[in-house]
This record gives sequence, C-alpha cells and structure tokens, in this order.
Amino acid sequence: MRTVTSEVSLLSCRPIDRASAVPYYHQLKDSLKDNIVSGAWPPGTTLPSEAHMCEAFGVSRITVRQALAELELEGLVRRERGRGTFVAEPKIRERIVGHLTGFYEDMTAQGLEPQTRVLNKSVIEAPPSLAEILEVMPGVPLIRIERLRMISGEPVLLSVTHIPEAICPNLASEDLEKQSLYALLEKRYGVQIARGRRVIEAIAASENDASLLGVANGTPLVLIKSITYLSDGRPVEYYEAKHRGDRTRFEVEVIRGLADAKVSSLPLHALK
Repeated sequence: MRTVTSEVSLLSCRPIDRASAVPYYHQLKDSLKDNIVSGAWPPGTTLPSEAHMCEAFGVSRITVRQALAELELEGLVRRERGRGTFVAEPKIRERIVGHLTGFYEDMTAQGLEPQTRVLNKSVIEAPPSLAEILEVMPGVPLIRIERLRMISGEPVLLSVTHIPEAICPNLASEDLEKQSLYALLEKRYGVQIARGRRVIEAIAASENDASLLGVANGTPLVLIKSITYLSDGRPVEYYEAKHRGDRTRFEVEVIRGLADAKVSSLPLHALK
C-alpha cells in the first residue's frame, strides 16, 4: 500500500458557502472528494487533522467528522486511530450479474493489469459435496486450481476452482497465470459458459488467508461461491473466492420482470 507522509494542502478546496441551503458537512465532503477523485490527492496521502480543517473551513468538529465519515463510507478515505485520515486506494469493481465475466476480464476492462499466482493445480477425486454441486458421480476426477489474484502486485483475492476433468482434459497443464480461464475454456476446449449463480457472505480471514492476502488474522473478507452452467444446464465449474473487503466493491444489476423469474429457481442448497 502506498504511503505519502506529507499532509495535503487545503488551498485547492472550495470554501464553505454559508448562504447555501446545502449542509456544511456535505459541502465539505464534496470539496474534499473533488481533490481525491481528480487525483490531486493520490492514494496514501494524509489529510489535514480535524482541528486544522475546523480552522480552515470555519466549521465545528462534528461537521468535519460527519464529512469524513461519509467519505469513508464511499471508500475514498480510511481512518486509523492515532494516526489520522488517509486517501484510500481505489477499490476494484466486480460485476455480480449482467454479463458473466471472470476476474481477469473484469480487471482488464477497467484498464488494470491483473496478476495471478497459481498456488496449486491438481487432479482430485470428487468428494460427495462437490459431486452433488457439479452433478457428477463421487470419485470422478476434478481439476482443482488454487490462485492468488493481484492488482499492481497487491493481493486482493484467493480463489479455488473445481472443473470436471472430462470437460477439459489438459487444463491442469495449461498456463493460467497470464490469461483468462473463461477465455481459455471457450477457445481451447469449446466450452461455452451460459450462466451462473453466486452466493455472497462475509467471513473472517483465517491465518492462512491473512498471510496470503497481506492482512491481519480475522480481517473481514467477502466470500463468493459460484456455480457456472453450460447452455444445456450442466454445471461446468464451481469456485469459491475470498475477496479483501477493503479493496473490492461489487456492482449489482437488478432487473424487474417475469421473464427473469426463472433465475431464482437455480439450485443453491449445495452452496450452503
């Protein structure tokens, strides 16, 4: 994480318009936000102290704290007890519904350069739990892929993927560090993924998760469990991904209409 020790200047901030009907805290928030979003204050820079902002803008400490709380909720700043307030690293965005894409595709679409470290590739016998999810017989060979996904060298998620070996026999020998798994499945193996179903929950980082993701033990993570399907309804992939909550924001598209009601009937009991 980048850290800039110098404190930013407030000279570029708009003064409080005391004749405006907009609350002071909202004006202050918007003024600080403009400098963050424009890049004038890069990630890691230190914001002035609450006392300094009170004096510079002529507002109360309650007003300053409310403005900073709003910015923190939007993921634009992070506050550390005893250290101060810092411009936060921008959160990466991942889509939950809409076009079904993988991490590699989501990141490259945002102009980011994802890196992948394959922690393990192996062929295992399907245990009953995975056999039920993937609708195969217990003991059938599954390809298991464990990956650490990074942006600019910073770990952001851990994923474990299982795919029936019969669908892509040589996948375990493929280079999965520099290409999209979904694109590889489509181009090399003719696997056309049609749809998916995802379940999201909050978990605490285990000691191993924390070590790999570079966070403290017990840090909140976002766990996504997903089944993806072929057009004929056969499950083709099951994965679990643990995302750092401080570096990821999920965007959800919802559609109102009876035509999409059938989506809710997809089997989820096996993901619990």
